[in-house]
Amino acid sequence: MIKKLAKQIQEYKRDAILSPVFVALESIMEVIIPFLMAYLIDDGINKGDINEIYKIGALLVISALASLVFGILSGKFSARASSGFAKNLRKNMYYNVQDFSFSNIDKFSTASIITRHTTDVTNVQMAFQMLIRIAVKSPLLLIFSLIMVLTINAKLALIFLVMVPFLGIGLYLIATKAHPIFEETFRTYDDLNNTVQENVRGIRVVKSYVTEDKEINKFNTISKKIFDNFSKAEKIVALNSPLMQFTVDVVIILISLIGGMLIINQDLTTGELTSLISYAMQILMSLMMLSMVLVMIMISRASAERIVELLDEESNLKNKENPIEEVKNGDITFKNVSFSYVGDKNKTCLKDINLTIKSGETIGIIGGTGSSKTTLVQLIPRLFDVTEGSIEVGRS
Repeated sequence: MIKKLAKQIQEYKRDAILSPVFVALESIMEVIIPFLMAYLIDDGINKGDINEIYKIGALLVISALASLVFGILSGKFSARASSGFAKNLRKNMYYNVQDFSFSNIDKFSTASIITRHTTDVTNVQMAFQMLIRIAVKSPLLLIFSLIMVLTINAKLALIFLVMVPFLGIGLYLIATKAHPIFEETFRTYDDLNNTVQENVRGIRVVKSYVTEDKEINKFNTISKKIFDNFSKAEKIVALNSPLMQFTVDVVIILISLIGGMLIINQDLTTGELTSLISYAMQILMSLMMLSMVLVMIMISRASAERIVELLDEESNLKNKENPIEEVKNGDITFKNVSFSYVGDKNKTCLKDINLTIKSGETIGIIGGTGSSKTTLVQLIPRLFDVTEGSIEVGRS
């Protein structure tokens, strides 16, 4: 699935590569800032050295501006890459649908195809943008910050090594519980779109037979199912926020307590404690961003599977070797034609039809409702392939 989706990036590969490059540079600048703050406090403010304050202050300003520029550039390239990715997805799905037979379209339903081109593509686009930005920035920020914490005080770094696995396990449990519900929700979206489509197309019939209340009840039933599923999924995903907040509070409290004692024992400076708290926030923020990516991936995974399913679908109308494509006249000949919508020879709606229509000849096909008159006509332009027999057009 991932390989199939990755091929859709095509001409936007450059943007997709440049975005994480600038994200990495942005992350480096963000990690440097707390490090400089420690020097500013310890070597500048505490010692009253105004020259050191100016020098480190200038470096801080440069680092902040560089981080801003890199952030803007990464945002620009990621927006272009994700928009282009979504454009290619819609285009390739649309082009593939053009080759579908009626049976291929019936397999998915018109409403489902529309949902895959709109809602599903939007979900995958958002996930892709987060992957090339946040999913790159968060791990880098986490790793760089942990390295800096280990450099400043290895004992305090143990706090993170304990809390990070605790948080990771919690996020994994949330993801595994929520994903199946999101899958069910997007399948229900197809039913909702189908209901709306049928109602809008047949609005004259609905009003003629005064069945508005029936249509409203049908719509409300499906809409409520989507509401219930989304509410259930969001309740599970909502546990992410208190879990993150609890972890942040515990880490800050432990750093403050242990760091305060280390300062009293002169094993840690005020500037180092300040930078440790900043790094703690960066580590926890990076984990929070990763959790957001995880939630978006949960939502988009179901959409991605549905998109790939449509891209992989092949038309069941296949030409044999050296097909005849020239139509000399309008003669039509049915030779022992049988047809089944489900491809089962025992469940045919047309059976052993033999019919010859000369070019320019007008004939009438008479039969009751559901006697397959329309089906017979649809076989002539090959909207469906016959199950048995053959249809020849313009051969004489």
